[in-house]
Amino acid sequence: MEQLVTSDFKLGIIAGGQLGKMLVLAASNWDVKTFILDTDGHCPASTCCTQFVKGNQLDYNAVIRFGGMVDMITFEIENVNIEALQKLKAEGKKIFPDPDALAIIQDKGLQKEFYQNNNIPSPQFFLFKNKAEIIVASEAGTITFPFVQKLRKGGYDGKGVAIIHSLNELKNLLEGASLVEKLVEIQTEISVIVARNRKGEIKCFPVVEMEFNEANLVEKLICPSVLEEKILQQANEIATQLISSFNLCGILAVEMFVDKNNVVWVNEIAPRPHNSGHHTIESVITSQYEQLLRAIFNFPLGSTQLKMPSVMINLLGEPNYEGPVKYEGLTDCLGIEGVKIHLYGKKITKPYRKMGHVTILANSIEEAKKKAGIVKQKLKVKSW
Repeated sequence: MEQLVTSDFKLGIIAGGQLGKMLVLAASNWDVKTFILDTDGHCPASTCCTQFVKGNQLDYNAVIRFGGMVDMITFEIENVNIEALQKLKAEGKKIFPDPDALAIIQDKGLQKEFYQNNNIPSPQFFLFKNKAEIIVASEAGTITFPFVQKLRKGGYDGKGVAIIHSLNELKNLLEGASLVEKLVEIQTEISVIVARNRKGEIKCFPVVEMEFNEANLVEKLICPSVLEEKILQQANEIATQLISSFNLCGILAVEMFVDKNNVVWVNEIAPRPHNSGHHTIESVITSQYEQLLRAIFNFPLGSTQLKMPSVMINLLGEPNYEGPVKYEGLTDCLGIEGVKIHLYGKKITKPYRKMGHVTILANSIEEAKKKAGIVKQKLKVKSW
């Protein structure tokens, strides 16, 4: 049965960062009441949601109380108390995506085993309880260099990841339960955001290419990808297979590698709105945020047709600046045709902290890239 949206419907969103803020703004178009659970009373979503609830998403009791206040729950972060969500689900609360899928995705080891069991292409891996076990396996030749270590839980935006090229670099290993996988010779890093509603309807957004900076954060996102059509088709097929295998209702961001031989490998997934979908607000007929709402309310999924080529760049706090935020170059950049600036409303900037993003629309990728270069040069996030 279709979920009716009325002015009395209360959608609970766990965590109120920039993704939560943009989801709140999309929900307001349908007169949906939005409740945000977050520890930070000044989080980006706090200024635009219907009701802010202070609480930690990892605290069992806080999540249980929050669930009692709303009609449906979704989230903008994976690091959530699973036991509380599963308890609420058992009591009949609608939670999308499903907590059981989230429990697998939270743990990168379980994630990799899921890929293996469902024939999803992903680099060969080994699981270890601690770094001492990795050292023993390295010295014995069980795992070969170079390899990537990923902590099974808690990592994001490059944190919780170590790349090890030789025995001499074993000192850089991270402590904790980890997976180790072969280092792929990457040609291009891509992402596909795929949506699925409760009827089983599935739609993929256009494949995007991602470029990363020295802090392993997405610096530039290019849409549409210029890769060969057979690679794009394979990426969409993998994303569709993944969301179907999870029986997931909502959206799933699938980050992938294209190696030197044009083979596509899954890197990681996120069952929520994603940085690689920010551009969809302006460049695609349906944004990733509206699509998530359509999916969880069991409405028909919206068109994912591209309106214009685009480049998205993250606005990151400049190195050596920390304190109350100050933006430089806004006037110049807003004078450039096709430039759409999103500031998240974070009061304090820190080096490489995500403070906003800019989507640049143009008639061609080449033109969008040229304008993006100007924006990157002029628009700076500093402090007073």
